[in-house]
Amino acid sequence: MSNETRASFGGKLSAILVAAGSAIGLGSIWRFPYMAGEHGGAAFLLVYLLCVFVVGIPVMLAEFSVGRRTKMNAVGGYRSLSKPWRWLGYCGVLGALFISGYYYIVAGWSLEYMVSSFTGSLYSSPDSFTDQFSSFQASWRQVFYTFIFILLTHLIIIRGVEKGIEKASKVMMPALFIILIIMAIRVAFMPGASEGYRFFLEPDFREAFTAKTIFMAIGQAFFSLSVGMGCMVTYASYFKKDNNLTSTSFSVALLTLLVAVLAGLVIFPAVFSAGLQPSEGASLIFVTLPEIFKDMPFASAWSVVFFVLLTMASLTSTISFHEVLTAYFLEEYNISRKAATRITSALSMALCLLSLLWVFDINVLDLQGVSFFEIFDYTTANILMHLGGLFTCIFAAWKMKPQFMRDELTNYGQMRGRAFPLLYYTLRYVTPLLIIYIFLKNLGIL
Repeated sequence: MSNETRASFGGKLSAILVAAGSAIGLGSIWRFPYMAGEHGGAAFLLVYLLCVFVVGIPVMLAEFSVGRRTKMNAVGGYRSLSKPWRWLGYCGVLGALFISGYYYIVAGWSLEYMVSSFTGSLYSSPDSFTDQFSSFQASWRQVFYTFIFILLTHLIIIRGVEKGIEKASKVMMPALFIILIIMAIRVAFMPGASEGYRFFLEPDFREAFTAKTIFMAIGQAFFSLSVGMGCMVTYASYFKKDNNLTSTSFSVALLTLLVAVLAGLVIFPAVFSAGLQPSEGASLIFVTLPEIFKDMPFASAWSVVFFVLLTMASLTSTISFHEVLTAYFLEEYNISRKAATRITSALSMALCLLSLLWVFDINVLDLQGVSFFEIFDYTTANILMHLGGLFTCIFAAWKMKPQFMRDELTNYGQMRGRAFPLLYYTLRYVTPLLIIYIFLKNLGIL
């Protein structure tokens, strides 16, 4: 391990804000709306809510327990508790590495749209917003903004836990909520907004409980809560011993749900007001929202506000999976934070460049028309996170003795822990069985 003194977050509120910052990002504001748009709106929202509480929170508690007990990175944490299980830590590190290969690219989109909104070029072009987005994706500007976002993340991480991660989260998280609430109030007065509310808030139970919807909702819960990839193990290693892990996990989950719902209340009424389709896909907010903003007074100002929000949300998440890799290199190879940060940033740039080469029709491998962007996205959200969450349950509730989780959730008996029996039963039986069933069902095995 590195000889540097291990840092910790300042207090209970700091722990919640930092963990929420990891969870609340593009997963809630970019990915959740388009996933909901493609899978029935309110039907997806309903299943997603259930998955957060039945799947997301138990896995988060298990990761919190491993991180705080060991005070180590993901690999070191699992290894110190059971050496054969260190592979689970490597799975988390691999997930953080793979997500680096595309997340920075999408984050770069938000930065480009923030800048083009500020300069007015987004609304002065004669091209449609769809054509503008396609043109941007095929230009070197996408590479530039991706690398700029990696640099911004690098500058925060290199300052350390208290001065970098904690300080940034304390500023960005409250600002994010304020901007989202203002936007949600504004779109409520747009004509036709009621259709958007109906789509997002009135579930069709015939669509809600299909295997595919549940599978995608579990993946979204893992993605938006940043579980199953080492983030919460790493962040919890900076928690103090008096942090209430149960209340922290529920606070993070509720804040994440609130942001996702607010994002839906911003985007879907606006989309239906403009007569657009909610199933636009990954480009939903980059194509449809400028279309809405252009007919509003002070269009560029509203657009700047929204994409500032998206940029901040992206940054709170990129610093979390960057820290997973940085902490791994720092502690496992006994190097300085500065060196570990540089290695992580360099790897992120290399993977992003690999994804971006496909955009310019540079074929480094024959992948049958599948891009590295799609490979990284699918592998993390639908394989690594599911398997990471499943084996985290098995490790915490089957490999470790019950006293391990009881000690962490009650702070070694200082709290009553009345919810422990229910949480432990869910972690031991309900969550892993649900993940296995839906995983096999989605593969067509059952």
